[in-house]
Amino acid sequence: MRDRLIIGGHDFGSRFILGSGKFSLDMTETVIQNGGVEMATIAVRRANKNGEENIIDYMPKGITLLPNTSGARSAEEAVRIARLARELGCGNFIKVEVIRDSKYLMPDNYETLRATEILAKEGFIVMPYMHPDLNVARDLVSSGAAAVMPLGAPIGSNKGLLTKAFIEMLIDEIELPIIVDAGIGKPSQACEAMEIGCAAVMANTAIATARNVALMATAFKLAIESGRAAYLAGLGRVLDRCGEASSPLTGFLGENL
Repeated sequence: MRDRLIIGGHDFGSRFILGSGKFSLDMTETVIQNGGVEMATIAVRRANKNGEENIIDYMPKGITLLPNTSGARSAEEAVRIARLARELGCGNFIKVEVIRDSKYLMPDNYETLRATEILAKEGFIVMPYMHPDLNVARDLVSSGAAAVMPLGAPIGSNKGLLTKAFIEMLIDEIELPIIVDAGIGKPSQACEAMEIGCAAVMANTAIATARNVALMATAFKLAIESGRAAYLAGLGRVLDRCGEASSPLTGFLGENL
């Protein structure tokens, strides 16, 4: 069965998107290979061609780069970073990330919406990171976003799907891919996100802070694949109060007397 992730007209076999910000350059390739990753974020400051090391040089061949606007505190700053990423040869994909709150690191949905509208008109494939608000998500669709990336929990927290109910609203109402970004801390949580119908999961901190980083990347790969398969299969129904035998409990005793 052909089950591909389509973002902005581009076709992906993997639904595991890697956030590379916390990995050393040497570890990046290993994590990508172990995780079966086809798309990975890069911070534009790590793609500086004038520096001694360029993260792009450590990306395996065939990886789609997803530059992010990390550090932007306004739509204008996000747009400048996106344009710079394109000039550096990072392609047309861009993850819009606008954060003014330095304590909780919550995304600014309104500035994100402004940046998305500008960049989509300039031909970028825009994947905005946002707090899961249905009205904002609808506006992002109208503004030309290629996907919507709600947070599961505060960035870097590893707390999981704290916003699950709101993400489910987006899945029900938004036709674009819904990709959980930020907060996923365990493979089981990534699996749960896929089971409810998310199109993909982005992970970074959960893998980077694991004892065995390479093995955890593999664990996330398998969990995301499993969750997707469960979603496509259709989860079994849940009984509220009673039980139901998995095998017949009547008839066989009388037949054998």
